[in-house]
Amino acid sequence: MRIAVASFSHETCTFVPQKTTYDLLKDGIVRGNEIFNYAKSFPNYIRGYMKVAEEENVELVGVLAAGRSKALGYSGWITRDAFEKIMGEMIDGFKSLSNIDGILLALHGAMAVEGIPKPEAEIVRRIRKVVGKIPIMVTLDLHANEDHELAEVVDAVFILKTYPHVDSEEIGMIAARCMVKTIRGEFKPVMAFRKPKVVSASIFQATDRPPMKLVYDRCRYWERRGVYCASVAAGYAYADVPDIGASVFVVTDNDKELAEKAAQDISDLIWSLKEEFAKKLPKPSEGVAEVIRMVREGKRPILIAEHSDRLGDGTHVLNELIRQGAKNFVVGGIADPMALNKLKKTAKIGDHVTIKIGGWAHPISGKPVEITGILEYLGEANYTLVGPMGKGRKVHEDLVAVVNMGEGRHVIISQRLRAPMDDQGFIALGINPREKDIIVLKDRVHHRAFWDNVVALDFPIDAPGLGPADLTTLEYKNVPDDFYPIGSKWRQDKS
Repeated sequence: MRIAVASFSHETCTFVPQKTTYDLLKDGIVRGNEIFNYAKSFPNYIRGYMKVAEEENVELVGVLAAGRSKALGYSGWITRDAFEKIMGEMIDGFKSLSNIDGILLALHGAMAVEGIPKPEAEIVRRIRKVVGKIPIMVTLDLHANEDHELAEVVDAVFILKTYPHVDSEEIGMIAARCMVKTIRGEFKPVMAFRKPKVVSASIFQATDRPPMKLVYDRCRYWERRGVYCASVAAGYAYADVPDIGASVFVVTDNDKELAEKAAQDISDLIWSLKEEFAKKLPKPSEGVAEVIRMVREGKRPILIAEHSDRLGDGTHVLNELIRQGAKNFVVGGIADPMALNKLKKTAKIGDHVTIKIGGWAHPISGKPVEITGILEYLGEANYTLVGPMGKGRKVHEDLVAVVNMGEGRHVIISQRLRAPMDDQGFIALGINPREKDIIVLKDRVHHRAFWDNVVALDFPIDAPGLGPADLTTLEYKNVPDDFYPIGSKWRQDKS
């Protein structure tokens, strides 16, 4: 048995003005069986495929993996040129293969491409033209935006059930086992699909608490009653695309009635929870004030999740920490490559420096903030992740700086969006985050897999940014009118 494996995975924030060009993606492309060498060092879908292949004595054939970008932070619309070049190479790879029994695709689901409304479905359609009617199964990120078009062109879809995403390897194994059984004739995949018409901000999609916990508990309820895999993509609200929002895929072994019943039930549940997915969160001024108050009362450390910043240069929370007199804090990263280069040219470790940082990539990021202090770190950083998110992944940063502003106040300056998933990203720079009263990370939920075991409280602040909790602040042009809460129907009702 020979199963081909490929990946084209990108979470596209279409509100970011910088387009995702081929030049941003080309250095991240991994070709042929080298994708397995890359995948084996940390948990991911493909490592899950590999484990099942080893158990079942199946040969995996690598084609291509793409999607990693060298942009500042998130990047915007993928250009048609970039998509066509990568897909052209992928299709050539499939054309060169022979005697393939099935295909496993590790996609994301929140890709947005200029001129291609449903890119994941288009990827599968193009591959299908080359390989014919062999089984094609897809694994997706929990933040996928998909609709019936993907359901119609694949044999089965399998989606993460955890956010923070700690089950990618497990989902890969579930998909691979389904593929192996299908090829052997031991399983006949039947799939039902639903679109609940609910769009939610990422910050409300954590799966260990309501409302999302209720949704995934319902998925597991149906899996205990005969469903092979009940999957829900919560969706990615920051891609202005027609298939935005939550989607439900239910796979059974040749039981269409069960699949349809489970899919409708899960979809109905998501719709009933729609208002829970649209709550208000504190803005920077009130949020920072509340954090300072709690610290004074003895609750520490508190982690501020500056979840809305998708570029990395946002200064709203840092500005408020300084303005309100906060002490003993660390900001995990302000992305400003120009400031870093200036420090590299004009200063050395131990120097007293004054420099303006952040607030340069987009007007929504806020104004640059001037900081003064001792330059404690300047250079490259290398560390290995130890937390549940990406455990074992080696991280390299070409240039990073730490400025000690006094009174325990540390600010990290990075080249691009930086959100350390565990403490190693601080320890490598000489900072012990456990000694801080306040830790600021530009992240939504992923960090909680590690940091919830370290901090006293995770406190999200809805600063101005391109990934806000209040979706009605964004201007959508391509979403359906009746999708809650951003469709024109709901905006009119609100007004």
